[in-house]
Amino acid sequence: MVFSSLSFIVFFSLVAMLMALTRLKCFDSQSLRHVMLLVSSYVFYGWWNWRFCFLMFALTAVAYLCALCYESAKNKTALVIGVVFPIVILGIFKYFNFFIDSFCAAFGIARAGNLNIILPVGISFYTFQSLSYTIDVYRGKIKPEKSFVNVALYISFFPQLVAGPIVKAGEFIPQLYENRNINLKGLEEGVQIFTFGLFKKLVIADNLSVFVDAVYKNPVEFHAISVVLAIIAYSIQIYCDFSGYSDMAVGCAKALGYDLSRNFNLPYLSKNVSEFWKRWHISLSSWLQEYLYIPLGGNRKGAVRTYINLLLTMLLGGLWHGANWTYVIWGGLHGVMLVIHKLYGKARGEHTHTKIGTALSVISTFAFVTLCLVFFRATDFSNAMQIFKAIFTLQDGYLFISSWTLLAIILLSLAELAAAVKSRKSGTALNGYYPLVKLNTIGGLTAFFIFVGITLGLGFTGENPFIYFQF
Repeated sequence: MVFSSLSFIVFFSLVAMLMALTRLKCFDSQSLRHVMLLVSSYVFYGWWNWRFCFLMFALTAVAYLCALCYESAKNKTALVIGVVFPIVILGIFKYFNFFIDSFCAAFGIARAGNLNIILPVGISFYTFQSLSYTIDVYRGKIKPEKSFVNVALYISFFPQLVAGPIVKAGEFIPQLYENRNINLKGLEEGVQIFTFGLFKKLVIADNLSVFVDAVYKNPVEFHAISVVLAIIAYSIQIYCDFSGYSDMAVGCAKALGYDLSRNFNLPYLSKNVSEFWKRWHISLSSWLQEYLYIPLGGNRKGAVRTYINLLLTMLLGGLWHGANWTYVIWGGLHGVMLVIHKLYGKARGEHTHTKIGTALSVISTFAFVTLCLVFFRATDFSNAMQIFKAIFTLQDGYLFISSWTLLAIILLSLAELAAAVKSRKSGTALNGYYPLVKLNTIGGLTAFFIFVGITLGLGFTGENPFIYFQF
């Protein structure tokens, strides 16, 4: 069940109606609301494959019991189990064949075949949340939960379950102790945020995917101009696809009375790669910083160690995305550029950009990110090299100019320009959300339903799962 499907709309409507019933005095119970949301979350996850509900339950039970054991006896063995178990589970399901194949290739060992292991949807996301809970209990940031339902709901909350945002325990669990429930204001805001995300997914990302898939499937057949347009199209596609999902997740949660953190903040307006990672997949970059980069030593152990820690963090961040060396290369390139940016900043010191300098910085950062995404999208290293060869040799071939790509570039440029102008005029920081209308007015309702009509009318009608479901 995906957010952009009719089945999800029906499912969410039923959940919302059940939550609304708990506003009645006879059903007004915080525990009942939590149980209803927990059951709904398992139904949502089991829609793909009900057997994986047991895997998620096992991860939850281990995190819950290990946290309680550590708190009661200060037994570090419980902490080790709580950290190692989810990492082992993730390693088996996501990386087992990859590491075995890489080992055999490195030493020239013949292998009979791969194990037929199905990758559970969203395992990378809820594994990280399980780790967050256990580690935060050890650090004393949160108290271990006595309620198993609360821990289970934190790990399985369906709006962000399969593709984020990655929520830290200290951000979500306290909300379970507040009197939160579905209300008209939350519904009004949540439905609009959800619809913006739906537009980005159905209208922009999915329509771009047709052109992108065709070029990446046979890059040698296309003219260099078409290949360049395809890599730009993919850069916009993955942004609209993933930020669209994040918007829908935030919108669903808000409609139910809960708040999830923002996951994107106009990343293609970044002036450098360091700023980009503060705006792109914010929940992952902050998770990697807090639970990997800082424990490795962060920037506390000298310049050389800082650069090594940055590289390691980005390499592992790349590997987190998938069991393929192309993801490692993608992460490594970003790590190298982060190191270069630190060295450049250290050498030049504090400085201000002119308007032209700012524009050039934004364009060059976008170009770097877009070129790196070739490794992210390519099926393998050879496919990525075909793309680069087509570009840098000015390859001749079938010249196709995708109208959806040109439209997407215009829409994205106008939207980000409008956000930048609004930010400058209001004196506030940029934010990744959108202007919301009042749905209790005729003008607001009219604008909203026109936008819904445009989304449904221009939306891609074929089946196209969210890109980050594979991670």
